[in-house]
Amino acid sequence: MTTNKIKDRKQKAKVKQQNIIDALKDHGAKVYGDLDNGQFPKFSIPSRSVSNIVYDKKLRQYILGNSAAVRSSRNSSQLRSFTQLMWLAFFANRLTQEKKSSTLRDVYYSSQAFAIEFEDQSESDNIIVDLEAVLSKPREDFHIFPEERSSIFGDLNIEYTIPGYEGKKMNLSNHPDGYAIGPSLTTAELLDTSAEIVIAIEKGGLFTRFVEEQVDKKFKSIIINTGGQAPRSTRTLLKRLHDELGLPVIILTDGDVYGEHIAMVIKSGSANAAHLRELTVPDAKWVGVWATDIEKFKLPTIPMTESDIKRCYDLQTDPRYQEGIWKKELDVFLKIKRKAELEAFSKYGLTNITDKYLPQKLELAKSL
Repeated sequence: MTTNKIKDRKQKAKVKQQNIIDALKDHGAKVYGDLDNGQFPKFSIPSRSVSNIVYDKKLRQYILGNSAAVRSSRNSSQLRSFTQLMWLAFFANRLTQEKKSSTLRDVYYSSQAFAIEFEDQSESDNIIVDLEAVLSKPREDFHIFPEERSSIFGDLNIEYTIPGYEGKKMNLSNHPDGYAIGPSLTTAELLDTSAEIVIAIEKGGLFTRFVEEQVDKKFKSIIINTGGQAPRSTRTLLKRLHDELGLPVIILTDGDVYGEHIAMVIKSGSANAAHLRELTVPDAKWVGVWATDIEKFKLPTIPMTESDIKRCYDLQTDPRYQEGIWKKELDVFLKIKRKAELEAFSKYGLTNITDKYLPQKLELAKSL
């Protein structure tokens, strides 16, 4: 990446941070304006009800409709949540201004220092989602992150931007266990790479296998362990690798309905995050393990549970699963009522998945 491009990206990051601060200040000014005019302060929050979540075929993801709810300090039943949201906006502003990060759990405990109480973690998390909806920005933009559980490995040079590490560079193939995908990595500058694809894999054990078998070198790839359903920081990084470095994203999951949905969330998001539009990789390709692979490769299987079967029927009502490979594989899962893990390929040898299955799937991905 050229020096000018790096400068441009750094400038965009600064603008992005300033936009968050400006948005928070604007909402704060409205509160002060209401008070100056002798009115009860209020927030307008886009509705996240099921009836206001729609699938946008053009964007290829779920988005919120136009409905909104007013949360007012005048309403005694809303005063608690209004105060919590006010405090969180203040806390988010401080985090962003000071370039400090906080975990979801930190937010829950930090509120107690200001006599703002949440009944539990769930209530705290819901208020954070409210602020996301108000700002139309993910919590990561105002420096609130979940616990780290994903990792990355491969020839990717990055430059840290967090305080105390600005300008420090790192190659992500330097540690055989990979690097945790946390705030410092998610916000780092992506400088350059020799990789030509990104392989996102559901399982940590297979991630280790891929590193050991040098999949990064054999297939010129960056390997990412999603740790199950990919955390939003991981989805953000996947999007950046695709958008900024032009790398195709290939997804490998267990051969079950939940694996299929893990891939779909990376590709087109989830209804729960319909208020956000910066977490998807619409061109990402799910290459397995498919239900048809279970039969084709004669993999050891596990019977589907009633919960698995119900989940299949639930997804059949989702417009994203009503055509193409998504519909076909869901139908086959319901037909065979069996599922298989990625590790099932070890029946044919520990390296079978990297020596035979992966090359076939990477070739197939070119035509999907």
